[in-house]
Amino acid sequence: MRITQGTFSYLPELSDGEIRSQIQYALDHGWPLSVEFTDDPHPRNHYWEMWGLPMFDLADAAGVLYEVGECRRAYPNHYIRLNAYDAALGRQTTAMSFIVNRPPEEPGFRLERQETEDRRLRYTAHPYALDRPKGDRYSQ
Repeated sequence: MRITQGTFSYLPELSDGEIRSQIQYALDHGWPLSVEFTDDPHPRNHYWEMWGLPMFDLADAAGVLYEVGECRRAYPNHYIRLNAYDAALGRQTTAMSFIVNRPPEEPGFRLERQETEDRRLRYTAHPYALDRPKGDRYSQ
């Protein structure tokens, strides 16, 4: 199963050249970028770990792509995403967000069913990766 989150979620994996083009597109629009990583890609987990600080005042995609590469080297078995922020409305708004790295194996999710009052059913998605300890969720 492939996790689908972000702007290009239903496209095949982007190459580094395509990632560079998207970074340059964001920079050309004046959007600062940040790199984030996690080993828990649950759809409700919006707060991933930040790799450094958001990158303001960059004009060339090489600096952002360098940070993506460093994050990949440090966390090869984690999900890594790029976020581009647009402050045009006077607040931080995510203009673009997409995954640039995945672990080699994505175990997916299972649905957990819970019966509640009046025989109502609630379903929650539980990632199989969380059955393993943090930091060991995607190691081979």
